Formats: sequence, structure tokens, C-alpha cells
Amino acid sequence: MNKNIQTFLACDADYDQADLVLFGAPFDGTTSFRPGTRFGPAAIRNESFGIETYSPYCDRDLTDCSICDGGDLELPFGNTPRVLEMIRSQTEEILKDGKKFLMLGGEHLVTLGALEAVADKHPDLHVIHFDAHTDLRTEYLGEELSHSTVLYHAWKLLGDGRIHQFGIRSGEKYEFEFAKEHTHLHKFDLKGFAETVQRLQGKPVYFTLDLDVLDPSIFCGTGTPEAGGVTFKELMEAILLLHKLDIVGCDINELSPHYDHSGTSTAVACKVTREILLQLLHNH
Repeated sequence: MNKNIQTFLACDADYDQADLVLFGAPFDGTTSFRPGTRFGPAAIRNESFGIETYSPYCDRDLTDCSICDGGDLELPFGNTPRVLEMIRSQTEEILKDGKKFLMLGGEHLVTLGALEAVADKHPDLHVIHFDAHTDLRTEYLGEELSHSTVLYHAWKLLGDGRIHQFGIRSGEKYEFEFAKEHTHLHKFDLKGFAETVQRLQGKPVYFTLDLDVLDPSIFCGTGTPEAGGVTFKELMEAILLLHKLDIVGCDINELSPHYDHSGTSTAVACKVTREILLQLLHNH
């Protein structure tokens, strides 16, 4: 009898044969409002069987791809630096083996561990950041490591002009003023993304997607919902451009499934995950 090992839809290749590794980072230890993103990766896997492997958006099928679902990291509570180090170590191993990766959060701080590993390998790295929030605080309630400071840490890692932010509609005034000097911030929507893709062609890119970039009428299952977000159609149009970029690292984060009892938010996260996987393996 076959063992019933749950993976994301069709992501059941052996690690050695896989072109891409999916893994979860179920951590929400610095969530500033409503916790629960630690349950995101498991919910996405469980609900993925409610969608098809075939994408009519790009006319490709997950069954034609070689993807290993490596499961969730077992992350400790109460030790944020250790969590980030474990994520970084996992990412380093995947990169060393010449594979792409997609990490499922978890809160947005998990990006930092993976980003550090990718930046070590690609010193000229750029970050594309879809989010409702600036995430450029220098600290939150005295803590420097927070999901609301993750892009500030990314800036400290990469420097000016390497971070491209879209959909941003919430943050402290000083964060927006900081962005004017140090990042490329596009308020409220995804306008200008196609032009950014053109400019970044041939450069290594880390793509981080906070699902609360979507309007909460579409995606309410998140810890810090912000009215005025983008539509699913707008997000999908942007995702379909990702294959034009050299995506060397990627994550999807901030699904808190239990805040949406209808399951709609998790279903949205599943479809977004499928489409990004197919874009990352567009040339495979």
C-alpha cells in the first residue's frame, strides 16, 4: 500500500531528481496583530487538492514539472535568531545542490533567513516585494527582528536601489520617507511592474509575496488585513511576467487560514502557489 504522505499538489518528486524544492517555514513568533501564519503551509498543502494541476493561465501543468515538497522545517518557539538560521541553512543546502526553491511562510520575517543565503550567492541581488505594508520599520516594540522590519533588514543587506516594492498602502510616515531615499516604492497597486521586469532582466531577483497585497474582500485570512488592495486578476497578470526574470529565490507568506472559515483565502493561496511554481520552472 502507498503511504499517504501529504505534499502540495503533484510536488512529489525525489529530492535528487527535482528541479525545485518547496518547503514550509511555519513561524509567527513576531506577528504584531493576529497570529496564525504558522498554520499556513499545512493549510496550503491540504487544500491544494481542491485545484487542478493544469493552469489555464499559462497552459502548463505541474505534472510536467519535477518538484520536491520537502515538508515544513521544525522551528523552535521563542528563539527568532535560531529560526532564521535554520531557514538560512535549509536555503543554502538547496542552492548548493543547484536547485530553485519556493518557501511557504509563516510570517514575513522568514524571508530574511532565505534572503541572506541567496544574497551570499548573488551579491548583485535585487528584491521584488509585493505587500500591503512597507515593512521598513527599524524596530517594533523594541524588537529589531519583526515581520514589520524585514525589508529594512533586506535594505541593510543589499543597499540602496535594490528593493522594488509594490501594492504598499500602510506604514509609518518615516517608512515612506525612508523609501523615497532608499527603495523603489509603488503605492497602492502594481502599476509599473512590467517596466521593472524589463529593467531587471538578466539580474538575479528574489521575489517575496505577502498575500495581504490582495484586497481583504478577496483574501481576508491574514493577520493584518488592509483595505484597498489589488485584485486577484491584477496579481495574476503580474505573476505571469515572472518567467521573464532570473528568480533565484522566492517565498509566499502571511496566510492565516483560520481567519477565513470559508476557506477562500487558502484556495487563493493554493492557486497563487501553483502559478508561481509554474513560472519558476517556465524553462524546464
